[in-house]
Amino acid sequence: MKKFILLAIFLIIFSSSGILMFSTNVEDSKFQKALEDFLSEYWKFYPTAATLAGYHTYDSKLEDFSEKSLEKYHEVLDNSNQEFVTKIDKTKLSPEVLIDCEIMIDILDLELLKVENLVPWEYNPLYYNEIFINCIKSLFSKEFAPLDARAKNAAERLKDLLKFIKQAKENLKTPPQLFTETAINQFPGILDFYNNELPEMIANAPADSQSKLRDCLAKVIPALNDYQNFLKNELLPRSTGNFRLGGQAHTRLLRLTLQNDIPIQDIINQAQADNNNIRMKMFFTCVPFYEIMDPRIDLANPPPNLTKDQLYNEVISHVFNRIKGEHVTKDEYISRVRDSAAEIKEFISKNDLISLPDVDIDIQPMPAWSQGITLSRTISPGIYENSGIPHVQVFPISEDWDEGQVQSFLEEYNNSYLYFWTARNVFPGEFIPLFSTGKNSSLIRKFYPNMALIKSWPVFVEEMLVTSGFGNYDLRLRLNQLKNLLKAVIDFQLDLNIHQSDLTKDQALRLMTISGFQTQAEAERNWNRIILKPGTATCTYVGYKEIMDMEKRERDLKGQSFSKKEFMEKLLSCGALPLRHLKKKILE
Repeated sequence: MKKFILLAIFLIIFSSSGILMFSTNVEDSKFQKALEDFLSEYWKFYPTAATLAGYHTYDSKLEDFSEKSLEKYHEVLDNSNQEFVTKIDKTKLSPEVLIDCEIMIDILDLELLKVENLVPWEYNPLYYNEIFINCIKSLFSKEFAPLDARAKNAAERLKDLLKFIKQAKENLKTPPQLFTETAINQFPGILDFYNNELPEMIANAPADSQSKLRDCLAKVIPALNDYQNFLKNELLPRSTGNFRLGGQAHTRLLRLTLQNDIPIQDIINQAQADNNNIRMKMFFTCVPFYEIMDPRIDLANPPPNLTKDQLYNEVISHVFNRIKGEHVTKDEYISRVRDSAAEIKEFISKNDLISLPDVDIDIQPMPAWSQGITLSRTISPGIYENSGIPHVQVFPISEDWDEGQVQSFLEEYNNSYLYFWTARNVFPGEFIPLFSTGKNSSLIRKFYPNMALIKSWPVFVEEMLVTSGFGNYDLRLRLNQLKNLLKAVIDFQLDLNIHQSDLTKDQALRLMTISGFQTQAEAERNWNRIILKPGTATCTYVGYKEIMDMEKRERDLKGQSFSKKEFMEKLLSCGALPLRHLKKKILE
């Protein structure tokens, strides 16, 4: 009897858990089905992005930004949003799928923001530039299918490009001036691809495809030349749009991209204190240099009329002016970036700071059609591709720059500063976080990685380099590492005040050059980047504050057993999760 009762209890428990497991699996399956359905519609709307992602159903198609197509896509977003928000029972999702579901809801909200507020097909000619170059190049750059099939799809896209160019001219209204100017500057690189690179690719295609490709290309090149004239002569004169995103749209954009846990107002309040503290550390780092560099002020008895900030500015800028001449030549610049990345990688491995994947990093010059926005780009394999590693493109110093422009750039990116720019932007840079995310099994985390984590994680590597003796504790390196950290704080403040307030260009440049010790040319580049990529400049500092908070809690929990290396690796172990979810996992 006793055995029968125990067996009955066991069967009840097993049956209950089995029902729960089944219901959870059913709900997870509903999510996966909804995700697949949405992505199919998403790639249908963005066929060029689909090819880059490794999703090849729409390789013969081109984007359609007609009113009818946009209305249909808006309907897809509304329906998908309803599906994920109301029809999936989140209480029955498994923990990891629940995270993916919440990421998916943010993606839908971001797409709705794009369709309803940002409207890039009407106000951003750079949006079309990316499609012009990638719609064809993506089909030839990777061997994901027989060349004959790829060539046929390229011919179909070339044929549709004529309609797409016409649509771009009809859609674009009054972009901000900088957007049009940047698109114009990129366009010679696009024309060079179609005039010179693409014919070489066509020559390698099967004979039966070459004729059609050449015929299509012969029609596309005049249309692209005409479009270039349109940008210069028609669109630029009417490019009077407001470059400020506005408080409501910018706040919504930050919420969806940062996915932070600490309230943004708290981070705003901390930014000025961090600004002051970093500048103070820079001042004390500079003191021993200043005293042997023909000082203009007796630091033991500074003039009483100088404020603390003025004293800091005088001492720090004086030291920077004396050490900025230690830099490479124009022709050596990208080689120096490669060498710096190799030195950093060797030091990290030798000192076992973090575990690095056994892969080589490919650092390439940034092509002309991508220039004018950032100085580096880390490009990951497509989210559906199971092989390949990210590669990094670095801006090559322009042949069009005069001697003064080249000198200013090289002084900003001097030998000491270049190490930390490389560590943040090249290696480990975004490379390691994106490489780790690419190994995660979750498709949605590869599709929409949290950029605040990706951009801030290298900041902590920079600090580890300095505190572990990289460069034999050279204080010039410490000074430039602090400058790079200060830049993250200032970028955050600028992004908010440019897009949510009325900060002028002169005010922004003054903040960057005087308080941030950047050259005038560097400050100009940063101003342009913040206008062209709203929200991006906030990522590094917000992620930095979140990771600092996680590290403090982890130290409090583990005490003497805390390991910086383990903590840094743990941050990337689940893919580039939203910060609010990552914090919960770190503290589990």
